[in-house]
Amino acid sequence: MQAIAANRKVLSGNEAIAHGAYAAGVEVASSYPGTPSTEILENLSKYTDIYSEWAVNEKVAMEVAIGASFAGARTMTTMKHVGLNVALDPLMTFAYIGATGGMVVVCADDPGMHSSQNEQDNRALAKFAKIPMLEPSDSQECYDMTRLAIEISEQFYTPVILRTTTRVAHSSSIVDLGDIENLRKVQTSRQGRVYKKDITKTVTVPMFSRRMRVNLENKSAELAEYSDNSELHKIEHGDATGIITSGISYQYAREAFPEASILRLGITHPVPKNVIRRFADSVEKLYVIEEGEPYLEEQILAMGIAVEQTQTSLRIGELSPERIGRLAAEINCNPPIKPKEAIGELPARPPVLCPGCSHRGVFYALNRLKAFVAGDIGCYSLGAFEPLSALDTIVCMGASIGNAHGLEKAGQPGRVVAVIGDSTFFHSGITGLLNVVYNRGASTIIVLDNRTTAMTGHQEHPGTGKTLMDEQTAETLVEDVARGVGVKRVRVIDPNDLQATMEIMKEELEAAEPSVIVSKRVCVLGGKCAVTQQYWVDSEACKACGACFKLGCPAIEAADADPSNPKKRKARINPVLCVGCGLCVQVCKFDAIKPTS
Repeated sequence: MQAIAANRKVLSGNEAIAHGAYAAGVEVASSYPGTPSTEILENLSKYTDIYSEWAVNEKVAMEVAIGASFAGARTMTTMKHVGLNVALDPLMTFAYIGATGGMVVVCADDPGMHSSQNEQDNRALAKFAKIPMLEPSDSQECYDMTRLAIEISEQFYTPVILRTTTRVAHSSSIVDLGDIENLRKVQTSRQGRVYKKDITKTVTVPMFSRRMRVNLENKSAELAEYSDNSELHKIEHGDATGIITSGISYQYAREAFPEASILRLGITHPVPKNVIRRFADSVEKLYVIEEGEPYLEEQILAMGIAVEQTQTSLRIGELSPERIGRLAAEINCNPPIKPKEAIGELPARPPVLCPGCSHRGVFYALNRLKAFVAGDIGCYSLGAFEPLSALDTIVCMGASIGNAHGLEKAGQPGRVVAVIGDSTFFHSGITGLLNVVYNRGASTIIVLDNRTTAMTGHQEHPGTGKTLMDEQTAETLVEDVARGVGVKRVRVIDPNDLQATMEIMKEELEAAEPSVIVSKRVCVLGGKCAVTQQYWVDSEACKACGACFKLGCPAIEAADADPSNPKKRKARINPVLCVGCGLCVQVCKFDAIKPTS
């Protein structure tokens, strides 16, 4: 009993996937951090006999994994849902070529957009690419399906997508790991998985790709048969109401419909048509409960099977017990569930940049300069909100530079700026900058270099001089890259020096050629910066002008009203939050903000 207990752990879905990859004999893992997938590689990198890396973007990570698979190694790449868009080009073609060493692509979707710019449902991409997709519904299945995905990959010579969602990735439950060390020893022997030169199978020129396309179709038929006979699909017999579901939707459905018969699909591409038909024949009414797009429902309807339609829509946003409860009330003809009573008025908590954030000075200056600012994806996206109100657009990773170039060429009046973080610049900003130079643009690009990938939890990147496996490596400087692609005007600023920041930004915004400003100061959280100085507000000297509030610093709070003008509030500085950046001192015209003794 002690041996069994030692192999049972409480793991999140992401942690379980990492353990599953280790047990499956994965030797190479390459990824780009993105919530909700980030913790997989962070945990996998703890195994020193697996080579793990943060690639510069998801496309490169996919290509590294494909290369390792060519060599016969078992490999994994992980990314969030929008990252798969970036990596889709090599994946679509690799589906034609096929895997040598087993290859798993973990795609973590984000229904409800907790940390994403959209909530696309990537189940459609598996069907589009003709790649099998497995969907775990809890941490145990994350562990088991990761191992099985490697086996399927090698059996059918195909990459396999393991799709999770935010709840599966971050929820924790007990996982039975078995004899994980022995499992790995068995799986890491290559067993003939080595590269053998055959350009008819690995070189995708049209004359070979046409044959590969036929093979892919034949492989799809074999996978459909495999899916129909897979033990990953589970039927729980109940009453005459039937529900087909998968992934996290199963957990909600099981709780809301305890008496119903449920078919939980473990493989959602190819869907097991015969299993679905047999289940549909065994119930009187059939419902499909799925989070996001009607992916399963449309395929089941296309099979000629009737699916009951409901008024309660589950298409937008993340599922929750309340939403499923409303659906259950409708299906069971019960009175609508009364919403929970509100617990009084709660204060608004808008997202803000951290106290002492190195981006604040840049955004304050951009607001004052009235520039049109094309933003990008990162924690600096928060610069769009009041009181900084510094960003006009945000599209996707690396888009800001191309957006700014397009705005300029379209004749957008006034100053046009692109703002991008250092990790995002290395991810997909360099090509945009090269395009500006090549096509004779005159955009100003501000790279917010805080020496980390802050938004996803302070991961390393090419500019930090350290790898995921904590090895020292080359430290790539943004300013060197900018000069390398042909930018002649490159300036480095300290964003906490507001006057110099304003002056340099104004000069570069008025230049008639491309320019890059590197705003360089370490992230206060990622850099674990010590607080050596704090500030306080002299209430007698404070004129309640509100200038310091325009910084949007959480440490600056409203205090007593100004007796001469009750609508104005004097400021105070919360010593628990102040990290001593000194921006407030620079904007106060009345010397009311002073250093603590």
